[in-house]
Amino acid sequence: MADLKQFAEQLVNLTVKEVNDLATILKDEYGIEPAAAAVVVSGGGGDAGAAEEAQTEFNVILKEAGASKLAVVKLVKELTGLGLKEAKDVVDSAPSSVKEGVSKEEAEGLKKALEEAGAVVELK
Repeated sequence: MADLKQFAEQLVNLTVKEVNDLATILKDEYGIEPAAAAVVVSGGGGDAGAAEEAQTEFNVILKEAGASKLAVVKLVKELTGLGLKEAKDVVDSAPSSVKEGVSKEEAEGLKKALEEAGAVVELK
């Protein structure tokens, strides 16, 4: 049981780039489509209306960097664990996802920090 808990903790702490790499490995080497795997893990097509009412995971979307682009790039780098180039790419490609599947509290904290740096942020 401790091994599973440790594995779950490792999954939760993956960066966006690492999640993308994992999805590629699952697809290319094992033939598993990550979206299909999520449906299997979640138990299939339950009541979607109930899931929408009690949203527990949020995506932090950078709409635009604002006037202080360098500060936003540095903050994205710090918040996501990405390298400088990857963080710059996220900011340059706005609107883009900064973090996905985070709790409401974490999403609001990220939004507040990014807005203080001058960015325009949206939570979905």
